Amino acid sequence: MEPILLHPDPVPPELAQALDLAGYPWKAVADETGAARLEPGEGWAGAIVVADVDPERAFALCRALRKRDIPLEPLLLLVSGSQLSELELRDDLFDDFCLSPFHPRELEARLKHLFWRTGQGTRPELVEYGELMLNLETYQAAIAGKPLDLTYMEYELLKFLSSHPGKVFTRETLLSRVWGYEYYGGARTVDVHIRRLRAKLGEEHAGLIQTVRSVGYRFGQSRWTL
Repeated sequence: MEPILLHPDPVPPELAQALDLAGYPWKAVADETGAARLEPGEGWAGAIVVADVDPERAFALCRALRKRDIPLEPLLLLVSGSQLSELELRDDLFDDFCLSPFHPRELEARLKHLFWRTGQGTRPELVEYGELMLNLETYQAAIAGKPLDLTYMEYELLKFLSSHPGKVFTRETLLSRVWGYEYYGGARTVDVHIRRLRAKLGEEHAGLIQTVRSVGYRFGQSRWTL
């Protein structure tokens, strides 16, 4: 998909991180001139304008984006709670808004809905289970909106397990499916990586990877659990 226009420039770090983890490309602009100069050949996929720092400039950019020959949409506005009353007279300048500070999952859900509603953009390929999200295009992973610092094999193991929730795999199967048939390491390799993954998931989410005694490991809940 084409990049999303972001304002202001520089972009708030938490916004940039949330979009990067969700796999949405973006470019930051400071004003209408920057929006025109940096616009891709196929046009912007949409826009996210942060209005809680410099609302006057933010609303001016929204107005300019809407007055184009082909108005830019979808346009998501990030505002503080104290600005809600200001939106009543400006509802023609945006398609949806999100309160700042935002939760990454809420921002992602609103973007997904806006792109679906306008028929623009595509979703990156993701694996999602509860609060866990893996972006298969960027090799990034996050839990509850917080990025996970995984090695390549930790990511591959987590991707494989989370892609088959509820299914039990022996250590030998995991070795062959994740590491490959030419890998000659023992079953202890799997145990070490599982232990590291649980530590990185944190105490609250470590239980996503369950040990099935005398068999192997299972990710998530079995459909037969009562």
